[in-house]
Amino acid sequence: MSGVPLTLADISDLRAYERDRDAFRREVIEAKRLRRVAIGPLVTVVFENRMTMRFQVQEMARAERMLTDEQIQGELDVYNPLIPGPGELSLTVFIELRSDSELREWLPRLVGIERALQLRAGSAGEEDVVAAEVEAAHERQLTRVETTASVHYVRFSLGAQTVGKFRRGPATIAVVHPAYRHESVLGDATRASLAADWDEQPHRR
Repeated sequence: MSGVPLTLADISDLRAYERDRDAFRREVIEAKRLRRVAIGPLVTVVFENRMTMRFQVQEMARAERMLTDEQIQGELDVYNPLIPGPGELSLTVFIELRSDSELREWLPRLVGIERALQLRAGSAGEEDVVAAEVEAAHERQLTRVETTASVHYVRFSLGAQTVGKFRRGPATIAVVHPAYRHESVLGDATRASLAADWDEQPHRR
């Protein structure tokens, strides 16, 4: 079931994770292949779920050699809020800039981009338009008046009617910002992958 937080019991210790890591990493990469969507030339979003957040925590624990429950719980406290609940979509938003000059040019221009994302669900003329909500704890860390960060975390909360339209399609993800206006239609396989999060029961590896 979507929205169920990860607990310490969901996170393997380092030796066990090392044994399973290659297979789990392949599973996550395949899932993200459908869940990664480019919106124009500079913005990419990844639709997160319980599995991708578990992978994030496992990889952080591996990289930092975290051995205590307290350390792992700290990571869970950071990433659990990014697990989408029923009828929600949770996204990591990446501003894809590859040089210092691009960073200096675009990050000041794109202030507020995290609040400029829209999800549109339904046929033309009957679309529901849902505005992005910014994850509060991350907003305090990432939002600045004069410049923006290259990574943001946002959420869309869909009512029952919009969920139905999303499942049937079409659905579009858009950035509507004074300095950047682009959109992408979500493919059928992507919509199916995202809608499946609302139906799944959590499982432990």
